[in-house]
Parts: sequence; C-alpha cells; structure tokens
Amino acid sequence: MLKNIDAVLFDLDGTLIDSAPDLGAAADKMRTDRGLTSLDLSKYRPMAGAGARGMIAVAFGLTPDDARFAALKEEFFANYESRMTVNTYVFAGVAELIAQIDQAGLKWGVVTNKAARFTVPLTQAMPLFSTAQTIISGDSTPHSKPHPAPLLEAARQLDVLPGRCVYVGDDERDILAGRAAGMPTVAAAYGYLGATADTGGWEADFTIAAPFALLNLLGMP
Repeated sequence: MLKNIDAVLFDLDGTLIDSAPDLGAAADKMRTDRGLTSLDLSKYRPMAGAGARGMIAVAFGLTPDDARFAALKEEFFANYESRMTVNTYVFAGVAELIAQIDQAGLKWGVVTNKAARFTVPLTQAMPLFSTAQTIISGDSTPHSKPHPAPLLEAARQLDVLPGRCVYVGDDERDILAGRAAGMPTVAAAYGYLGATADTGGWEADFTIAAPFALLNLLGMP
C-alpha cells in the first residue's frame, strides 16, 4: 500500500484517456488521402502512446530518421488537431477514481509527453480535468519523460515533495521518470502497452489492471 501520499500524478494517453481512436484516424487519413487502404484501429492502438512517431510507423513503416518523416509528422499533427476529441474518451472507472481523489483532499495532476499544442485544448474540452491542479506537457520543461524534469516541475507546482507524489503511467518511460524523480510508481497495465509489454520488467512499485484499483493502493474504500 502507498503511504504518506499527498498528490497523485498521471500520464494522459493510455492512462486517463483513450485517445487511440483519434490518433489512429489522424494517421489513417494520411493513408487514404494517398489512395492506400485503411488500417483497422487495432493496428494503431498498441502504438498510440508513442504519438506521431508511433502512428507514422504503423501507417507508413517510417522512422524519424527517414527524410520524409518531418513533413508527415506535421501533416499528422494537423489531422489530429482537427479531431482531438471526436472519439477520445475517459477510460471506464477513471472519473470515479478522480472523484474519490478529490473527495479525499489529495492533489492531482497530469504529466504527459504530449505537446501543449494538444494537451491544453484537449484537457480544457474534457470535464474530467477541471479539478486537476497541474498539467505538464511534453514541452513544458527542457526535457520530456523519461527524464524526471516534468515530474519534478509538477511536484513544484503542487507544492508537494516528490517523494509524497505517486506517478501512474502505462509506459516504461513513465516508470523510469517516476523513479528518477524519487516518486513511488504505478504501472497501468490496462493501457496501450499493458497487453503486450512485460510490465513486470519495468520495476514499478505497483501494477494495476484497472483504474479503480489505485484506490486500494491509496487505502481508500
């Protein structure tokens, strides 16, 4: 069980919200615009946490080293920006989890590698985030996860010692960042990588199979 916790920090995509449908659609439009066949969402979902890099890899088999990547990334960003909340939804149990955290008087916030260009309008459009007391984007600090800087900035904004924050995420880089920041970590095995990744190898302090399971770790009924 987690003890002496004053704040809960979450990754965004794959932890609090399922944005895979809109991310995948933004990438798939690039294929169909070129006369290529559409791919099923199941192809995109496992890589949704990797953002443009993951979506372009699925859609075209390209890596950031490819000369065409930069232009494709900007096209993907424009597509995604036009539909960020069309089919994105909060994972089952997350709204109830946040309500309990609020009721218990714990502070909470978001630390994501998603750029503020997307994070700000997305979280402003979704009622879930109305009580978040900090939202750190991938470009809010000079370094993004797995560097600890974003998590440390979130703790600073919340005025909570890093060791009294817990970080919950569905990617190994979340756990690496949390550990580097001196925070207890929780792997969200229900996220994008949970079904295929060896979350046990991430060395998180705890692993949960559903959002509501975090309440047990926090000692809440």
